[in-house]
Amino acid sequence: MSIFISIAAYRDPDLIPTIRDCVAKARWPEELRFSLCWQHGPDEPRPPRLRGRVELIDVPWQVSEGACWARAQCMTLYDGEDWFLQLDSHHRFAQDWDAILIGQAERSGAALPLLTTYGRPFDPATPLPAPMPTSIALHSFRRDGLPVAQCVEQPDWAEDGGPVRARLLSAHLLFAPGRFVADVPYDPELYFYGEEISLAIRAFTHGYDLFHPGVHVLWHQEPRRRTPLHWDDHVVAQQVAVTAAARDAASIAKVRRFLLDPDTGPFGCGTARSFAQYEAWAGVSFRRRYASPAARRGDPAGVPPAAGSAAVKTWAVRIRLDRAALADPALDRPSFWYVGFHDEADVELARVDARPAEISAALATGAGEIVLDRLVHAPHPPRSWTVWPTDRQGRWLGKVSGPADARCVS
Repeated sequence: MSIFISIAAYRDPDLIPTIRDCVAKARWPEELRFSLCWQHGPDEPRPPRLRGRVELIDVPWQVSEGACWARAQCMTLYDGEDWFLQLDSHHRFAQDWDAILIGQAERSGAALPLLTTYGRPFDPATPLPAPMPTSIALHSFRRDGLPVAQCVEQPDWAEDGGPVRARLLSAHLLFAPGRFVADVPYDPELYFYGEEISLAIRAFTHGYDLFHPGVHVLWHQEPRRRTPLHWDDHVVAQQVAVTAAARDAASIAKVRRFLLDPDTGPFGCGTARSFAQYEAWAGVSFRRRYASPAARRGDPAGVPPAAGSAAVKTWAVRIRLDRAALADPALDRPSFWYVGFHDEADVELARVDARPAEISAALATGAGEIVLDRLVHAPHPPRSWTVWPTDRQGRWLGKVSGPADARCVS
């Protein structure tokens, strides 16, 4: 089965070793076809042709418009291959990596599987570290509201080796059916940051199911190389047409608009699933800058709503707590109470915490039962709730859980 490999390379001396290792480690090297956007200086070595299996978009570095622009250029050379694979220009590969990815995609059982993860880091100057599968966690949010993702090593996954449902996406390992090029084309107006979260949402809403490979596939170079990066070169002193700072500011503004007011179209959401379904399924809220504990840990996601299924619904849930079941510090000017709702697989669907004013009002009744009412936005009803109080210093106390009697209200 043919694989179209997209690599955007910016003045990267590791490009040639990456291509050679990719070919050498493939089980079916004759089925690989490379599309390279080669952004380079005049004296930098030209990539190999590999008997006509490498197509080159030759770009002097001064006219490059950034990583996403270059990836969009690579996509223009797609010619009907069975699979699409996007890489960076600084990787090393597991033996038979191509057979691994195809096998993982088939094993997923999804109609439109998308395999993705951050590769385990390597330094070209030292031996490769041990292979290990990884997941992606939503670590935090930046001050501008864009999420920060990080790699999480998963040493226990390899025992089973099956694909694991992912919430997020890596731009340096993205493997999907070839139709991905038409379904989710790269937005050339994006610069760098925000690329991955917008792609994850767009792929999900076009009906793609995201997975992490359950086994090791490749390594990704860290620390980064010392040759110039795009934002090092594209500065006022170099007399470029548009600086990296200007491109980055416009790109981040566009991603922020998309996360707060998503649209459809060539570079927007699809219509197979909704943006709200992505947030509910992934355990995130971009408007509230919230990520569930499971999303922050990089835990496996639940089964997403079927493509074309109904939109997210609103469920009314009443939580009844026995005051005697709560530790005394929880009742004495608490910092807040975590209030979470979970599905049948104990995956968090939503979190709507109780703040001090609400808690004080609930406690003021003096009754033995404390009542919290919540509206939960999710594609299917929550099956359980968890209340996890904190004390006045914000320290976690004992959890209390119970079944959720959810009533659909819209």
